[in-house]
Amino acid sequence: MDAGLAALLGAAVGSVATLGTAIVSGRAQARAQHDQWRRQRRRDAYAGYLSALHDRDIAMDAILDALRSDNPDLPEVDERIRRFVALAREVHRAAEVVILEGPVSLEEVAERVAHASSDLSRVMRRMAENAHAGDTTHKAEDTVLAAERERILYQAVKDFRLAARSVIGNTK
Repeated sequence: MDAGLAALLGAAVGSVATLGTAIVSGRAQARAQHDQWRRQRRRDAYAGYLSALHDRDIAMDAILDALRSDNPDLPEVDERIRRFVALAREVHRAAEVVILEGPVSLEEVAERVAHASSDLSRVMRRMAENAHAGDTTHKAEDTVLAAERERILYQAVKDFRLAARSVIGNTK
């Protein structure tokens, strides 16, 4: 084989190997960038959901605090309930983004948060209805039940936060 042909063949093989390495490296880099983009999208969705939950829970606490009073200011309670309802809608919107971004395991944890929240909301509504009716018969037991439901909701939110950290790879 002629030395010039051997050099040409060697250069061609080298070029093909370099091109192959560049393609593999480019794909790996594109995959890493896509994974980072996906983590960021999920992080933003989960942070938005947790923020909406936080705002709604502060509103719920304000309602429960007002209802625990011996003489709750009912127009103020009603105004706080309206604010709570508006914030609950924001939580629902944020939960939809969490569901879209996934994964399914996180959707399941978010559903547990929704159920715990709904259970507490039912107690709050009953307390408000009883306050409007002037009925204090169940006030003590509803206050205890509300505290228990708050604890369950707090645990569900904590579980969501831990699951979200795991999904986005922030487990430290």
